[in-house]
Amino acid sequence: MSETVPFSLLLPTYHADDPEHLRRAFASAVDEQTLPPNEVVLVRDGVVPPRLQAVIDELVETSAVPVNVVALAENIGLGHALDAGLAACQYEVVARMDADDVSVPTRFAVQIPLLADGYDLVGSGLLEFHEHEDDIVGRRTPPLGGDEIRSWSRFHDPFNHPTVVYRRSMVQAVGGYQDLPLMEDYWLFARMIDAGARVANVAEPLVKYRVGAGAYARRGGWQLLRSEVQLQRHFRGVGFTTRPQYLRNLVVRGGYRLVPEGLRRVAYRRVIAPRGHRDEGQPAG
Repeated sequence: MSETVPFSLLLPTYHADDPEHLRRAFASAVDEQTLPPNEVVLVRDGVVPPRLQAVIDELVETSAVPVNVVALAENIGLGHALDAGLAACQYEVVARMDADDVSVPTRFAVQIPLLADGYDLVGSGLLEFHEHEDDIVGRRTPPLGGDEIRSWSRFHDPFNHPTVVYRRSMVQAVGGYQDLPLMEDYWLFARMIDAGARVANVAEPLVKYRVGAGAYARRGGWQLLRSEVQLQRHFRGVGFTTRPQYLRNLVVRGGYRLVPEGLRRVAYRRVIAPRGHRDEGQPAG
């Protein structure tokens, strides 16, 4: 069996999360794992409704794995909440999890040995579902090896954020998450890649991602266009993209934010979302 290392599970939640979705996400990432985390850092991003708070309290009381709740007084947004959670993690290796997704039982048994082998950032494929986790409606297979990821990252986010496991020190060394709504992860991953992080994806879908109502609506609009333009300016400013790549991204990715939702759904699958060529196997390097 491959070597493993102790790791933290970083799980943020906020007022709009469904309590039952959080309970299911937690169970899948802790109780059902063949390699469970050594601790859970649950970030409560602001005050939450009583039913959600009750589930948080229940998880703290009943979990076989220690749960450290980072209770933020106000909702400060995902990026800042994740930075607060990272600061509270005991272990160098940290796995991400969202409060409405489902991890497959072998997720960490597959990913953690790769961190033990020296990778800094490892993601995976994912399956999309609506309400019932067995009702799969889509699959995202990201680019796998380091060279493919680096090339892809100039035009697309090369990682499925809810699937990643990374080294905390590397994340913090490049400045952690930063305030860029719905783009925090892409900007972080780009900075890690630019800093020389050893990166990989596993094609195997290790997370089931909940595609709820409004998922495609949230990927568009003027606010997200502003974030997109800001992201592309960041990329160009640090030399992550060339001028032609910058202009191409402004036209293609920026234009995508303003098209009607129905067209956005089609464009997302064909142009924006990671769609690797291989369907199975381990990272290529």
